[in-house]
Amino acid sequence: MTASSPQVWLPAQFGSFTGLPGDLNYARWDGRSAFPSDPAEVEFYVPPLSQDIEVIGRPLARMTRLRVVQALSSGTDELRAELDRIPRDVTLCNARGVPAGSTAELALTLILASLRGIPELLHAQDREAWRPKVFSSLYERAVLIVGYGAVGSALEELLAPFGCVVTRVARDDRDTPQGPVHSVTRLPGLVAEADIVVLATPLTPETRQLFDVGLLARMKDGALLVNVSRGAVVDTGALLKEAHGGRLRAALDVTDPEPLPPGHPLWGAPGVLITPHVGAFTPSLWPRLEDLVRRQLTRFAAGAELDNVVAR
Repeated sequence: MTASSPQVWLPAQFGSFTGLPGDLNYARWDGRSAFPSDPAEVEFYVPPLSQDIEVIGRPLARMTRLRVVQALSSGTDELRAELDRIPRDVTLCNARGVPAGSTAELALTLILASLRGIPELLHAQDREAWRPKVFSSLYERAVLIVGYGAVGSALEELLAPFGCVVTRVARDDRDTPQGPVHSVTRLPGLVAEADIVVLATPLTPETRQLFDVGLLARMKDGALLVNVSRGAVVDTGALLKEAHGGRLRAALDVTDPEPLPPGHPLWGAPGVLITPHVGAFTPSLWPRLEDLVRRQLTRFAAGAELDNVVAR
């Protein structure tokens, strides 16, 4: 490693990172403190693991030699918008598949908690009220997974013991070992048959507010909408009207806006369960992210093609 070796910024959370290529210069940044080196020398940037795009984007304008940004999330819509403002070509890679298992696990948790009335039972516990009640079950329900990628397929595996009838939707029609995947153009008919709709699709111009007034209106009475993708895939105003009308329920790990501010009507909407975008974050996430970054840096040092490229 020499002073002329490519400069790499890693998140400070990777403080004990080992097994990295030796012919690169490394610095670690936590997103809050002063820059650990001159941003103009950075060629490979792994941003801090943060949901605050202003933190992630703060050094980008000064990274005049930047060649690669390796995101630590599957969704890169906000980061891609930041890179679009830079007047040079940068390769953007995501962490597709890395948080899939934990995100699918939370999706299942949200489904079960909503169907079995856990929020209502917790409120009763707070009041020391013993009020037995019959709630819904997941067994043999019709589940529509919108966005059949790593998270969607992982969720289908978790649903298998419940005997659910799973329907899969992605951008285009295709066949998989699990069964057919239907084009998103068929959503209006498919949502009408589903007891549970799970959103696991990336946020793109095509999926922004995909679940609008019209599509939500086509959902079955009493259906549950679960969103573990991005909040803006759903029209928040339209969802609020359906929730207050008592026709639909929702379980949301992501919201629009996000973070959800105090006083926002979603907080108190009937039948709506909210978690603060925590689907990916479990202790097992860190070693999997380290494995991804280690592989990418090894490829970068060797001049090889990178994995998980989403934009150039």
